[in-house]
Order: sequence, then C-alpha cells, then structure tokens
Amino acid sequence: MASALSVGALSVGALSVGALSNADPGTPSPSTDVPTPAPVAPHETGAAPGPAAMDHDGTFAVGADILPGVYTSPGPLPGETCYWRRIGAEDTTLENALTKQPQTVTIAPTDVAFKTNGCQAWTSTDAPPPGQNPPWLSQLQLRHSLDVLNGLAGQSGNGQLPAY
Repeated sequence: MASALSVGALSVGALSVGALSNADPGTPSPSTDVPTPAPVAPHETGAAPGPAAMDHDGTFAVGADILPGVYTSPGPLPGETCYWRRIGAEDTTLENALTKQPQTVTIAPTDVAFKTNGCQAWTSTDAPPPGQNPPWLSQLQLRHSLDVLNGLAGQSGNGQLPAY
C-alpha cells in the first residue's frame, strides 16, 4: 500500500514539474524601452489653513477660522481686561480667563470655537503651554490660605481655631 502511495505521489510530482516546465516562457529578451517615472498627483491641501493670529475681538471657529494649537497673547489692550473662552460642543465652556496678564492657551482639535474680547493679538506659537502647579504645591498654597484665615479669625476674638 505504501509503495502504491509513493508511486502515485511521484506521478503527481512529475505531472506538476512537467506542467511547470511547459508554462515557462523562456528567457526574456532585453527591453529597449527606458522606464518613465509615474506621474505625480498634485498635492491636495484640503481646506485653507486659518490665520496664524487672531488680531480682533470675536468668536473663531476651530478648523475653519483658526487651527488647533498653542496661542499666546501679551495681555489686555490698554484700559481693557482680556477675556478668552474655549468653547466645546453644545456651547459648553471648556476653559476661560478674565485677566490683565499675558496668556497662553492650547486650543484642541475637539474644540468648537475660541472667543476673545479685549485681548491683544493672539499668535500661534511652538512654545509649550505653561504647566500647572504640582499637587503638593497646590496643597501647600491651600494650607497657607487656611492658616491666614484662621489667624485672622483668632485675632478677632470671635472664633475658635480648628484643629488640624
């Protein structure tokens, strides 16, 4: 039985080799055509990028009027207070500030719009946004504020100092 299987396998193998040798097209002749490079499709830029600066008060749509990224403003216009607001879906306030100091804000691709009022021009920057206070520093600032308030309450004679 094993010899019959091996003879059958040899005959199938011989048929396969014969079929392959008959399918071989032979040696290709050298081509005289010079290959030409494939045509390059024009680069599509999509929507026109927004301005690199926001130089007037208003609400700017993210992706249409401005691009996401980090923006800075030197602060308020003379005699004004700088107000800005990041707007999310359904007109939610993601972040805002009312200040007289220079500002840096990160506008995310998921933001819907950015509103500014009374600020000097906002310019796009590669600078990283300022970091937040580490938790230990925030706790220390809170503890100090509570100590000041407790000290003032104790000086008035009307309050008890709470235990820590």
